[in-house]
Amino acid sequence: MRVASWVVRRPDQPMVREERDESAGPGEVLVRVAGCGVCHTDLGFYYDGVPTRRPFPLTLGHEVSGTVVEAGAGAESWIGSDVVVPAVIPCGRCAACAAGRGSICPKQVFPGSDVHGGFGTHLKVPARGLCQVPDLGDRRVNPAGLELWSLAVVADAASTAYQAVVRSGLAAGDLAVFVGVGGVGGFGAQIAASLGARVAAVDVSQDRLDMIATRGAALLLRSDRVEGRELRKAIQAFGKDHDIPTWRHRIFETSGTPAGQIAAFGLLGPGSHLSVVGYTPKAVELRLSNLMAFDAAAQGNWGCLPEHFPAVVDLVLSGRVAVSPFIERRPLDSLNRTFEDLHARPALRRVILVPEG
Repeated sequence: MRVASWVVRRPDQPMVREERDESAGPGEVLVRVAGCGVCHTDLGFYYDGVPTRRPFPLTLGHEVSGTVVEAGAGAESWIGSDVVVPAVIPCGRCAACAAGRGSICPKQVFPGSDVHGGFGTHLKVPARGLCQVPDLGDRRVNPAGLELWSLAVVADAASTAYQAVVRSGLAAGDLAVFVGVGGVGGFGAQIAASLGARVAAVDVSQDRLDMIATRGAALLLRSDRVEGRELRKAIQAFGKDHDIPTWRHRIFETSGTPAGQIAAFGLLGPGSHLSVVGYTPKAVELRLSNLMAFDAAAQGNWGCLPEHFPAVVDLVLSGRVAVSPFIERRPLDSLNRTFEDLHARPALRRVILVPEG
């Protein structure tokens, strides 16, 4: 099949639309892209020298929803299915996968890093791990009337947040603190609220805080106004007011900035849990002995295992996690301009690029 995608030849040059022939091999599918979200990681690959596992030239984009239009041997049952493509696709056969650690599978496929990604008309990926989307025309399962392109955020932003929340052991009545509530953090705050947690949102953007206040955040803090010890005091006071001890504090660093990582680490108290979800290539200086002194825990989170995806799709389609107010649709051919915009200033909403025609 003849497909087109926007290719990075050099990170200091505009991406170029190129055509190529593509076909699905055994166990693979070709997905017609409905939408592909622009992630902070994509900007890191393009602007910050973060290495992709496959060298340029390469098409970026790993947050994809679409329809299977071609399948190789063993994957024929997927033809015609609407799907969400996990940003991290484990092989399912290695020792890490057998141990339930698919996120560190050495043979995993990460679209836009290992293979050509979703900033194009089509995407070729392994069929294993695909999440089938139910009939979006059935208002019983899709009362919000979401379209397939909008589910691109499930591929990474919403699902990564979901896995981080699940792995933290968050329970109803716990305190969930999200440092950075754009993208992953915004969806994470909603997921935590849907599970019955008290949610505190920390961000430099008042607009982001105002948006998440309507979706379950009970405490809003501007990190450019309340910093360091004052931020810690505010969080601990909120916990005490609601009888939530520090060992029930779950802190999520979702800003992907050095300042955010330092702030999140500084919120640890006795028995607290820190989940590092955001990424920055820049180094930060922390006193790791705090983990020992507080008997606290810190855990990284890379992507989301495919088995979690049906639950995330259900949260989104049921409306328990809102998508529409937090996304912005743009045409795929605006890709270069969109990257420039997001590099200059973080967007209030997740941008999803949609192929036209």
